[in-house]
Amino acid sequence: MRHLRFRHAARTSVLGTAALVAALSLTACQGSSPAPAAYDAGAPVSQQPADGTSAAPVSATGKDGKTAGNTATAGSGSGTAKDSGSAAPKPAAAAKQQDGKGSSASLPACTGTNTELTVTSVPRPVNHMLLTVTNTGSKACHAYSYPFLRFGEAQSVPRSVEASKPQAVVTIAPGESAYAGIMTSSPDGSGTGGYSTEDLAVGFQDANAGSAGRMVSVPLGKEVYVDSTLAVTYWQNGMEDALMY
Repeated sequence: MRHLRFRHAARTSVLGTAALVAALSLTACQGSSPAPAAYDAGAPVSQQPADGTSAAPVSATGKDGKTAGNTATAGSGSGTAKDSGSAAPKPAAAAKQQDGKGSSASLPACTGTNTELTVTSVPRPVNHMLLTVTNTGSKACHAYSYPFLRFGEAQSVPRSVEASKPQAVVTIAPGESAYAGIMTSSPDGSGTGGYSTEDLAVGFQDANAGSAGRMVSVPLGKEVYVDSTLAVTYWQNGMEDALMY
């Protein structure tokens, strides 16, 4: 009987010691780790860390407070353009065109006031003359299209040779010349309404195919026979080009 009481007391002592150890362990755990927060079912799994704190979103700013991801920001490395915040400067050529300095579009049309005209007979082609215009001004000018011609008392200008139209407007620098060929009459006599005259007036065209200035009287030096086949070429840079039609 005495032996049984001792065993019961020993078991009670062991259980009490175990309970005390468990209680101390639980108290220690509660003091070092917070209780897990309740799971938010509406939040993405990736934003629910094990400690229950809200996951911070991926940072959109760098250490300097600037928006991250702008690794291609101008000036961030070699070979990149630097954005100064101002508009890009205009190319020099474009600036000249806009202010009218040095721009081809700003050049005046050739007229009787900035040129000198001469006309000469040529042995070949037959029944042809060469009209020469020389720039006597201080600035280059455009010789647009073809010259307007009026022989004698003609009421209309002769046709132009469309095959002679150049790819670009002829520009005449100061002291330089341009040329136009004139076919006065048909070599085979097929022309009609022919007449002879010593008078020739020449006019220039502007960029809109209108008249540029007054017509200029050009002495022929002799009587010239013209008929219905009278024609003139477009202005050319070379006299050979003017006389090949």
